[in-house]
Amino acid sequence: MIVNGKADILHFYSREIISGGGKSFTIPSVVRLRHNVKRKFIKTFRVSRNGIFSRDNFTCQYCGRKDVELTLDHIYPRHLGGSHSWDNLAACCKNCNAKKGWKTLDQSGMHLLSVPKTPRYSFASLLTPHEEHSDSIWQYYLPA
Repeated sequence: MIVNGKADILHFYSREIISGGGKSFTIPSVVRLRHNVKRKFIKTFRVSRNGIFSRDNFTCQYCGRKDVELTLDHIYPRHLGGSHSWDNLAACCKNCNAKKGWKTLDQSGMHLLSVPKTPRYSFASLLTPHEEHSDSIWQYYLPA
């Protein structure tokens, strides 16, 4: 968009990228669009492993532990007709996943800490790494 003249660069990051041809490029950190761009409204977000973990705050939804390696658990098992959807998936530690196995919650006697639901925002923006100083740079351009 910058090359095509549809956006202006307002601020750059302090570091540069060196391309294969030996040229260096500065990375824009703040870009302003010259014209309003209408975006398609997305009703639901695609289910992803990182999205489920982020929604569940990287916490096992059965025992509440945070310091363990997480897996995905189908609350209502797929072999019984359960779906691979936001409301049927939960972050789960390996021990709890093995304990629950292929059973339903009633059969296993386990309970969820929170009811899983479809998020109303994209987790991609939360999971994207940012520069440490980007907050102070953006504060100038964002409304108070």
